[in-house]
Amino acid sequence: MSGKLMAAVSAAVLLWAVPALADGELHIYNWGDYTNPKLIEKFEKQYNVKVTLDDYDSNETMLSKVRAGNSGYDIVVPSDYTVKIMVEEGLLEKTEPNAMPNGKNIDPRFVDVYWDKGRHYTAPWQFGTTTFAVNMDKFRGDIDTLAILFDPPDALKGQINMLDDVNTVMHAAERYAGVPRCGADKANLKKINDILVAAKPSWKTFSYDTITKITSGDVIVTEQWNGATYRSRQKIPAIKYAYPKEGVEGWMDNVAVLKGAKNLENAKLFQDFVMAPENAALISEFAGYDNGIAGSHKFLSPEFANSPEITPPAGSPTPEFVEPCPPDVVEIYNKIWTNLRK
Repeated sequence: MSGKLMAAVSAAVLLWAVPALADGELHIYNWGDYTNPKLIEKFEKQYNVKVTLDDYDSNETMLSKVRAGNSGYDIVVPSDYTVKIMVEEGLLEKTEPNAMPNGKNIDPRFVDVYWDKGRHYTAPWQFGTTTFAVNMDKFRGDIDTLAILFDPPDALKGQINMLDDVNTVMHAAERYAGVPRCGADKANLKKINDILVAAKPSWKTFSYDTITKITSGDVIVTEQWNGATYRSRQKIPAIKYAYPKEGVEGWMDNVAVLKGAKNLENAKLFQDFVMAPENAALISEFAGYDNGIAGSHKFLSPEFANSPEITPPAGSPTPEFVEPCPPDVVEIYNKIWTNLRK
């Protein structure tokens, strides 16, 4: 065999060896309707890995399954406060995403975050805000106030969907009442409870299926995330995202690897993969949220980057990221919530 031929064969073997080293499986547990099929197809092809994707509807659902053990998943995508809980409970692998080849692409704003300072456990997935959306064809008043949810005008009563999410609803009520988040003061907690009980008759449903709720005409108002509102507006241009004067909830979802993950190396590859700008853009393109990866916007349409849901109007409140509440407050929250959901 000639030297050139041997070199060519060796090169071919090396090229083949890269994906071969990463072959196998990866089991991902993510929020529903949140993962671009193109992203999964690209990862599978690039690394010769078979991906299985299951979905959940809340951090609490995911956390309950993981705490029970033997979930079979390698990757989960918890929100900021849930990451903090999972790190403290020893549920995540310390994979050092910030030191990965694509870790350099993390937006500096999202490196030293309260839930994972220095990015030792998680890679950014998407970030955004949670307020509510209104179909302005059916309501013409001021919407930049939480009174729309908690003391709505007659035209909106019975036409509101709330997220089936204890933290989001409780924190929104706290902003409306002007009291601190996660406060243990009994008078303030009673105030929150009274606001929620008084508002409930004006609400039609509690559901995470917000896009369907508002685009089908089932409701006029829905508590909603900014990206879901962006997607809703593509279907009905009159849908508008609110920036209530009382405050705006901020959040970030993150790619984490479960402690003892069977496919640990493939999970690490996936964390690095989603931090490449062109891949982060695929995530945003599908779900409609920004991603926390510098350089991704050049792979996205200007219409997306400049949309009012992704780039808030000047003067809008700065999003507030809320750390996990103390256990005694969580206990009271849950009692209030259980009573509210009867």
